[in-house]
Amino acid sequence: MNYLLDTHVLVDLLIAPQRVGQAVRRVLRDSLNDVVVSAVSGWEIAIKTSVGKLNLPEDLDTELLRAGISLVDITLADGLRAGALPRHHSDPFDRMLVAQAQRRGMTLVTRDALLAAYGVPILAA
Repeated sequence: MNYLLDTHVLVDLLIAPQRVGQAVRRVLRDSLNDVVVSAVSGWEIAIKTSVGKLNLPEDLDTELLRAGISLVDITLADGLRAGALPRHHSDPFDRMLVAQAQRRGMTLVTRDALLAAYGVPILAA
């Protein structure tokens, strides 16, 4: 299966892995699963780091490779889908993750219950 990590799940994996549930840990350990992070998460992390809310390793790419997590770029089609979504959720980063999960047939790994309103498959983190 294909899984897209919400930014908060990625951050937890990097700085507080004990906060990540067993179901997510099983997904990450299963080599048959494709686990990805969106470029939008990099943007969100950079913003939170610049205002002092986060302190993550500068070599995030290396950490992701080590964990077996791939990257997904943002496309024009992703942007158009995210912009057309109903306003169930106001966070533009989360709306982009929903759009990317929908377009790519992925399950979104998140603790944000509001995202279920979009009908995207969710694995509770």
